[in-house]
Amino acid sequence: MHDANPIAGLIILIVGLVVYFLPTMIAIKRRMRRQAGVGVLNTFLGWTFLGWVGALVWAVSGDKEDDAGTRR
Repeated sequence: MHDANPIAGLIILIVGLVVYFLPTMIAIKRRMRRQAGVGVLNTFLGWTFLGWVGALVWAVSGDKEDDAGTRR
C-alpha cells in the first residue's frame, strides 16, 4: 500500500492553481485595461483548453495602461 504524502499533494495543488491562473497573473502584471475580463474568462472557461489559451492570448496581447491610466 502506498502512503499519500500530504505535502506533495499540497505542492501539486499550488502548482496547478498557479498554472491555471497564469493568464490572470500576466494580465495583472502587465497592468492591462481589461484585467477583470481576463480573470472572468480564465476562472469560468479556463478548465477548457480553448478558454485557457484564449485568456492567455488576451493577457499577452491586450492594451496596457501607462502611469497616467491611458492606453499604451
